[in-house]
Amino acid sequence: MDVLGLLNLGDIAQIFSKMGMFPVFDLAYYIVSILYLKYEPGAVEVSRRSPVASWLCAMLYCFGSYILADVMLGSSPLDYFQHNSHILLASAVWYLLFYCPLNLFYKCVSFLPVKLVLVALKEVVRTRKIAAGVHHAFHAYHHGFFIMIIVGYVPGPTKASLYGAILFTLQETHWIPIAKSTLILLFTLFMITCKVVMTARHSHGSPFALIESWVCHLLFGSLLGGGAADDHHGSAGAAPASPSSPTKSKEELSDSTRKRKAKKAE
Repeated sequence: MDVLGLLNLGDIAQIFSKMGMFPVFDLAYYIVSILYLKYEPGAVEVSRRSPVASWLCAMLYCFGSYILADVMLGSSPLDYFQHNSHILLASAVWYLLFYCPLNLFYKCVSFLPVKLVLVALKEVVRTRKIAAGVHHAFHAYHHGFFIMIIVGYVPGPTKASLYGAILFTLQETHWIPIAKSTLILLFTLFMITCKVVMTARHSHGSPFALIESWVCHLLFGSLLGGGAADDHHGSAGAAPASPSSPTKSKEELSDSTRKRKAKKAE
């Protein structure tokens, strides 16, 4: 804590945790979310045939986690749609991404340097959503650790979100002696770093792959190499059998030809 005090990390974390997400951070979240929707096969065709269906899909990409969290906590799934400014902003982003002339808006936001900035801003919103989900679940179920983790995991169903939900649950239940604002700041920085690096490298792997591999190896006896040795042995064992069928067929053909020649000779 002395180090945190020297770096004024606590003050920075407080200021960061009180920053409003609307409109800048939410705008980035909507752009990246609907951008991923446009990447889906057939999304552009659906937007031409049925704009209403395309708009509904875009709203689910942007607000689906809120809807699911409300359902899980016993609230109305339509509660979030009372925020007119958020709906209008997300709708404007959807229209520009799918119907902007010459596809200019899509080309601008998919340009890699711009996309990296947007991805970083999106991770700020994702961390806030995880922390808010755990907080709301804690007030509804004080001792429901698994409920808190599940509700916190819903905003972004990735491995990083799951680990974040576990951390925020431990903090909310006072198992981790750290301020929530500090945890939000540190986990946000971690999420931004991982996501920006993965986006820049066009990678879809997990930043926890190495740790998960060792944990599964120690607890469940999984192979660290992913079972590649078994595949090599299997292919080596099966190799000699493959040429047997062509050889056999040639022998059968030669036998049939000999029989035909014998019949002609008779």
